[in-house]
Amino acid sequence: MLRRSLLAAAALPFLPRFPEAAPGATITFSWPVHAGPLHPHRYSPNQIYAQSMLYEPLVRYVEGGEIAPALATSWRQEGRDSIFTLRPGVRFTDGTPFDAAAVVANVEAVLRQRDKHAWLDLIAQIQGAEAIDDATVRLRFRNAYYPTLQELALVRPLRFASPAVLRPDGEITAPVGTGPWLLAEMRRGQHDLFTRNNGYWGGAPKPARILVKVVADPNTRALALETGEIDLAYGADQLDADSFRRLAADPRFTAAISPPLATRLLALNSGLAPTDALPVRQAIARGINRDALVRHVLLDTEPAAATLFAESMPYCRLGLTAPPFDPAAAAALLEGAGWTLSPGGRVRRKAGRDLALDLCFTGSDALQKAAAEAVQGDLARIGIAVSPKGEDAATVYGRQRSGEFGMIFADTWGAPYDPHAFLGSMRQPAHADYQAQRGLPMKPEIDRRITAVLTSTDEAARAADYRWLLTTLHEQAVYFPISFLTNKLLHRKSLGTIPFGDTRYEIPFERIG
Repeated sequence: MLRRSLLAAAALPFLPRFPEAAPGATITFSWPVHAGPLHPHRYSPNQIYAQSMLYEPLVRYVEGGEIAPALATSWRQEGRDSIFTLRPGVRFTDGTPFDAAAVVANVEAVLRQRDKHAWLDLIAQIQGAEAIDDATVRLRFRNAYYPTLQELALVRPLRFASPAVLRPDGEITAPVGTGPWLLAEMRRGQHDLFTRNNGYWGGAPKPARILVKVVADPNTRALALETGEIDLAYGADQLDADSFRRLAADPRFTAAISPPLATRLLALNSGLAPTDALPVRQAIARGINRDALVRHVLLDTEPAAATLFAESMPYCRLGLTAPPFDPAAAAALLEGAGWTLSPGGRVRRKAGRDLALDLCFTGSDALQKAAAEAVQGDLARIGIAVSPKGEDAATVYGRQRSGEFGMIFADTWGAPYDPHAFLGSMRQPAHADYQAQRGLPMKPEIDRRITAVLTSTDEAARAADYRWLLTTLHEQAVYFPISFLTNKLLHRKSLGTIPFGDTRYEIPFERIG
């Protein structure tokens, strides 16, 4: 995995040395919230990084786009169906064999609650599962579905719990998987403790325990690293950019930045005034200084993004370019649409209404807060009044589902979700993307083409539909891409080499040491 060390000029005052990590020691990590109940088929409050520690897929996504064996060692197509040969000798951590019956039990549990997984077309396409023998499973499909393997590699919902813990109502009695870790303890408000699975089929991890402290505030997390209370920070926004750059200069730490993983963006609501008007959205696209956001808020820890997806994603090399930062052009667009400034006025008006909107963000996220304030300042210069609204994560998520926002922070999901699964979710009202697009006159055609592209067997037709979809969304300016999101890694040098995971959400604790 590509890695890049960071250096900074500032030196930190002397702090005590950390003790050296002994073989099999506890590695202390932190996360803003608890791991959750760790149901493999469920979403929030389950945390993806922790689900991936306990539960495994049939196949695994490998950086660069390859699909590799995991709990299945091989697979083949028979018409629309997929046949998987299962890895022999694997057991769940409660001793239950992992076999075809276990796969069928988990697939059926997911299919019984399809409504919970409407965002992922794979679940709608699977008709059922059957055990051909103990070591062979058939997944039956309604249609040809080209992203099958990519979506089987996702952290949720198709990973596998022991049949012994699956209840008829779809819940679980305990978090029991086949993965390299077990959940040993959960203390509310304090930590989650994971211990290694000594019987793991892939070989037991070297660390004996992963202690995950609940630390909601990035500044507190940075202080915990400095004082030795935690050993490792890993993720997109676990540390603010300034703390990351400062600690990267400390010789006690190793720091690295991953290659781009997903897109950090603002979604603009085409279903609510004033962003229901294309000229207003186009003016916003020209009125925000993207380069300044990347330089002054992200401190160049992420590259600027001009498009919804990076061109390295499948079907996304389309030559699209973002309009340049041009306040004069933005002002001209607004003037042409009838939004005028009175002499001495600061906010444009039209038909007795101010050109004003809210910008919703997670209040505890220092980076989003700083970016929101920068956007507010940029747009004020062209006569748009922006009101930043910092709220708790649950409220922000509720706004994404309800469409009660003018602009809202969001991001794409990265490989192996992008672009197909992310586009598929655009058809579901529970997502900010649906709400952002709902006012577009071509929204029915967008949804129709998304459905078509996922089941197309004609490569040329599929590429043409992707081109139309991504070009249309780009031209309609319902997204303002900010940067290509990266994971940042900072850890004590005594931990040795820590790789990045193959996807944005998976942290390879088992490969430490």
